[in-house]
Amino acid sequence: MSLETILSTIDAEIVRLQQARALLAGSNAKPADGPLVPKKRKRRMSAEARERIAEAQRKRWAAQKSPTAKSA
Repeated sequence: MSLETILSTIDAEIVRLQQARALLAGSNAKPADGPLVPKKRKRRMSAEARERIAEAQRKRWAAQKSPTAKSA
């Protein structure tokens, strides 16, 4: 076998394996597109949750500023 024949056989095998990987990963994208990474969704907080967090933080600030907290 010549070197060119071996290299073309290896290249054909690589393409075949990339196609098999893409099918197993559930993607129709080309293998050269890079790794498949799922998009991260933004977490959304309700207005009530934001208000509860804000109120808790106000309480922490007030406790920190109080004269009894400084003596500790």
